Amino acid sequence: MSITKGEIRSGAYYDSVILMQLQRSLTELPGVIDAGVIMGTDANKDLLAQSDLLAPEIKAAGVDDMVIVIKADDETAAQAALEGVDDLLAARRSGGIEEDYRPKSLESAAQMIPDAQWVLVSVPGRYAAGVARSALDLDKHVFLYSDNITLMDEIELKHTAAGKGLIVMGPDCGTAIVNGVGLGFANKVRRGSIGLVAGSGTGLQQVTSRIHQFGGGITQALGTGGRDLTEQVGAVTARQGLDLLSRDPQTQVIVLVSKPPSKSVADELVQTARQIGKPVVVDFIGYSTALRKVDNVYFATSFDETAELAVKLSSKGAAVEPDEQFNLDLFSPDQRYLRGLFSGGTLAYEALLVLENYLPAVYSNAPLDKKYRLADSLVSQEPTILDLGEAEFTVGRLHPMLDNDLRLRRLEMEASDPAVAVILLGVVLGFGAHPDPASELAPAIISARTGAEKSGRYLEVVAIVTGTDEDPQDMHAQIEQLEAAGARVFTSNDAAASFVGRLAQALDPAAARTSQNNLAEVDLQALNQPMAAINVGLETFTESLADQGAQVVQVEWRPPASGDEKLMAILERMKSK
Repeated sequence: MSITKGEIRSGAYYDSVILMQLQRSLTELPGVIDAGVIMGTDANKDLLAQSDLLAPEIKAAGVDDMVIVIKADDETAAQAALEGVDDLLAARRSGGIEEDYRPKSLESAAQMIPDAQWVLVSVPGRYAAGVARSALDLDKHVFLYSDNITLMDEIELKHTAAGKGLIVMGPDCGTAIVNGVGLGFANKVRRGSIGLVAGSGTGLQQVTSRIHQFGGGITQALGTGGRDLTEQVGAVTARQGLDLLSRDPQTQVIVLVSKPPSKSVADELVQTARQIGKPVVVDFIGYSTALRKVDNVYFATSFDETAELAVKLSSKGAAVEPDEQFNLDLFSPDQRYLRGLFSGGTLAYEALLVLENYLPAVYSNAPLDKKYRLADSLVSQEPTILDLGEAEFTVGRLHPMLDNDLRLRRLEMEASDPAVAVILLGVVLGFGAHPDPASELAPAIISARTGAEKSGRYLEVVAIVTGTDEDPQDMHAQIEQLEAAGARVFTSNDAAASFVGRLAQALDPAAARTSQNNLAEVDLQALNQPMAAINVGLETFTESLADQGAQVVQVEWRPPASGDEKLMAILERMKSK
């Protein structure tokens, strides 16, 4: 009949990898049926109970006690296994990096390796925030692998770091690549010109691996931790990462990847990305956008698409076309608003979708958001896009694709408004449409622009011509008439709406959708100098860094005050004085 024996070793802290390896070694001993080696948390004891390994003598173990349980064929085999624990631990520590002197504190480690800018923290969550604070006190950047850290601690750590020009990747940050060296569980990928900021550890690994497989390479890959893009945390690390990569001369293309983010935080990050002079590929899982591209920002919906698009952009040299250099001196100080007159509802709808990326509010008789519905469709307010094909305009009259009368009257009215700077016109050709719309629109455009000029204003008129060179209206002739009248002509509704959106934004910067990064700048040396790090926790991280040629020292960490929370709090207060 089998026997189960247990042993408690108070204050004997070992990381989870050593416990796992010890457990595996014990199960290989003669006469041992099963073994459990854990720290004595309630959750771990529950797991022992489920495996029929909860020996009575270990029920009293505390969270900082190492618990060893042996299930064996008989008393002799069980006792022999328990007595062999020290030899197995000694064997684990023999040879290689394990023989090096290990400092007992971060302060001592920092003296041993003064070039270290990074501290890797993978101790149990209840202690991890304290270790991270100590690292920040030493002006070190933190890779915080540990989870089970309170939201309040995460917010406090990240804001403390940001105020000092430091970065905290995590908590629960499983992977990163800094200057070619993988932290945590990173993959070996080639160097290149693509940088990543990721709120998903395995997402970062998948995208970097696929970039490698598609022939691209990585400059830096910065993890943020899974909660960084929540409303409460506010993407502190993601914003720091974007700023770093925007300034990194080796990074030509930036990738943003995250598990489902807060909608408002995601919107803010996209606005920040649009102010970076580099292409940015965004894959926010579950983030809804009607557009695949806005200025320099490209939206992807899968890891493969993200990686493939990033590689494609990097292979093109990653040039971002400069924004139009608008001559704002042409306009009077009061001119700032856009007015759009469409004969097609879907074109108007797409224009509104595009414009919401440039302006905080655009009114319409068919708005995207009901709060921006015009009180009176006959009276525009601020930026306005009108669908003249809506019912209120077509009752008792021909559709505006056939009859320009209503549009001509509205064009005259909008042009006379001293606050209007830009008028956007949708012109649709094809069978059944007006046989020669430009013949009526061109004189009205000339009249509107001339009237504005006499009043000391400049009026920009933009026309979108929808049609083909085989339409009965002769598309080229229509464009020539409109351009001769002074209109700027596009054949792409998207491009025209983007153009007028940027112009309206430039004319009224107070209304522009901008994002301010008020965080202290992180020194680029954090990314571009040879990796030197201090590791506190999982010894496999030290071994991994050493294997990659990084300078690293392992701290011989033990829970402070033997895990006594009251005494820990007292020591923390004393330390802060």
